[in-house]
Amino acid sequence: MDDTAPHLGFAERNRKLLLGGLSVALFLAAWQAVFLFVPFDPLFISKPNLIAASLVDMIASGDLFRDLAVSAVPFVYGFTAAVVVGVSVGIVMGWRVRVGYALDPLMTVFYASPLVALAPLVIVFFGVGVAGKAIIIFVLAVFPFIFNAYAGVRAVDRLLINVVRSLGGSEKDLYLKVIVPSVLPYIVAGARIAVGRGLIGVLVGEFFAASEGIGFAIARFGDLFALDKMFACILTIMVIAVVLTEGIRWAERTAFPWRIGQ
Repeated sequence: MDDTAPHLGFAERNRKLLLGGLSVALFLAAWQAVFLFVPFDPLFISKPNLIAASLVDMIASGDLFRDLAVSAVPFVYGFTAAVVVGVSVGIVMGWRVRVGYALDPLMTVFYASPLVALAPLVIVFFGVGVAGKAIIIFVLAVFPFIFNAYAGVRAVDRLLINVVRSLGGSEKDLYLKVIVPSVLPYIVAGARIAVGRGLIGVLVGEFFAASEGIGFAIARFGDLFALDKMFACILTIMVIAVVLTEGIRWAERTAFPWRIGQ
């Protein structure tokens, strides 16, 4: 049987990417065009063309990659710990009703609190090295995993649980064959939120006490009124956040193709 379905063109297949890129290009063009009518003061703002030139210089010198490499270490440690601890606590809270009742108010209080304000205290206790920054990242990123895993367990189909139990399945079988697979989409959704919070944790930790890293670079360039380099670093963080978020979305579409469009 001949395939009579119309083939999608390049623009249709990549509509989301093209529209997103167009909106960014229009924003940058408008930003640049503003200075044709508004006096430019380099002490308070910078132009996209100057930011791009500074970004190229920082890439060519290797300074940007060195700062990113320094910041990546605590981010990996803190975010990995947030995944392990957050998912574990959330699953237990959802599966054990009494544990959920006991911990849910406490977790809600911590999540709603301005945890960034605790960063100086964390730095005092754990120092300005990798450990202090990793703990700040962990504290900011762990709660999306806890609440999403908790919600995922509570949404598990009770029929599946009853089937496993009726067939003589153990508690381990319930976790590995029912609960964890059902919770994975919720964990992925939590990861998309946690990535942004984790990157904020990197910057906050390096703002308060650090001698290197991308957050320290942003603070240093701001103090020196080198706004083109400061915005170049901020733009880099924004691009990393988009790449990580889109990577998580791609993993979600690959692992759970039935959720596309939901």
